[in-house]
Amino acid sequence: QVQLVEFGGGLVQPGESLTLSCAASGRAFSNYAVGWFRQAPGKEREFVAANSCCGGGTSYADSLKGRFTIRRDNVLKMVHLQMNSLKAEDSAVYYCAAVAFESRFEKLSGPDAYPYWGQGTQVTVSS
Repeated sequence: QVQLVEFGGGLVQPGESLTLSCAASGRAFSNYAVGWFRQAPGKEREFVAANSCCGGGTSYADSLKGRFTIRRDNVLKMVHLQMNSLKAEDSAVYYCAAVAFESRFEKLSGPDAYPYWGQGTQVTVSS
């Protein structure tokens, strides 16, 4: 089992960058795939990025490729989401999620694959 806590959200202006972090607790973090999702008011939870377990690589939502980068540190049990050139439409609550022993990106892009979730952190992009 793993517990997740996100932090780093806040208010930024359009065009600025922001890095979100997710701290995990529990054992064998390297065995977990991790994902970032976001949810804006009135909208469904949307896939942002995922890093599969066991060194399997990363995946991004097509619309976010080139602006967002997911990185993980298995020693520190941290996952980061670097967001560049932020736009107003990036405003949402961002969630970190984890699932054990999953490397199939067709599954990792859906929220139902993840049994473990953080509480979310708000990102607001506004001038």
